[in-house]
Amino acid sequence: MITRRNVLGCYFTAVGGGLLGATLNSRVGGVLIGVQSYSFRDRDIDACIQGIVEVGLSECELWQGHVEPRISGSTTRDDLRRWRVSVPLETFRKIREKFDSAGIILSAWNYSFRDDFTDEEIERGFLMAKALGAPAITASSTVSVTKRVAPFAAAHKMRVGMHGHDNLAEPNEFARPESFVRAMNESPWICVNLDIGHFTAAGYDPIEFLQKYHERVVTLHIKDRKKSQGPNMPFGQGDTPTAEVLRVLKRNRWDIPANIEYAYKGGDTVQEIARCYEFCRRALSS
Repeated sequence: MITRRNVLGCYFTAVGGGLLGATLNSRVGGVLIGVQSYSFRDRDIDACIQGIVEVGLSECELWQGHVEPRISGSTTRDDLRRWRVSVPLETFRKIREKFDSAGIILSAWNYSFRDDFTDEEIERGFLMAKALGAPAITASSTVSVTKRVAPFAAAHKMRVGMHGHDNLAEPNEFARPESFVRAMNESPWICVNLDIGHFTAAGYDPIEFLQKYHERVVTLHIKDRKKSQGPNMPFGQGDTPTAEVLRVLKRNRWDIPANIEYAYKGGDTVQEIARCYEFCRRALSS
């Protein structure tokens, strides 16, 4: 009987990916290929972990949407704030145990500080990350909140990688290289989570940025987009120098997790992320 699992099993065997029960190791040519769990946004955290194992990836940047209650219906922003400051940290330790059991490394906790965060909410992000055993935080944040985050990052001795998009019209959003530089100047603990797709769509060169600031890059988001704020595309079909970025990591031996972020319109999530992984493997084989 042909099932989805049979098909995926044949596909992963063909590309050298991991299978359930196998030891995961997605370091290719010295480059650690992982995934932003947002890629599995169509399922809960347990199914997300299952999907990561099926693809054969051994590292993950955990998206807060897989842990926090969603703001919808009767859930309000105040409810979310109360949850953040009161949820037992044991909740996060148990999540870490799930990833450990699956053989998946957590490289970062994706917790996006915004201007309406209280100081207590900011600090709880660091306590959550520590409970997860994650060495860093990534954050889709504003430039202005960086001043408030920096002292907490220093106190907890934890790097925070600010994540950019392509919003060039709003100077308080991370998009231009100078916004990242301004944030890094606040503290050595403030770093960058460089999304190479968004950076390209905003009109900038991720390789040039990496050459200058690779020591301050916590993780990469690997995706492909068209220039001029164009759409997300399957890997290799946009304008982002995705393969070249991976080869730069390999050539320079920069130990920066390269996390696949599946964002384009595709079919089955696991199959599409497996195709993204295979693209990365091919790029690093040359």
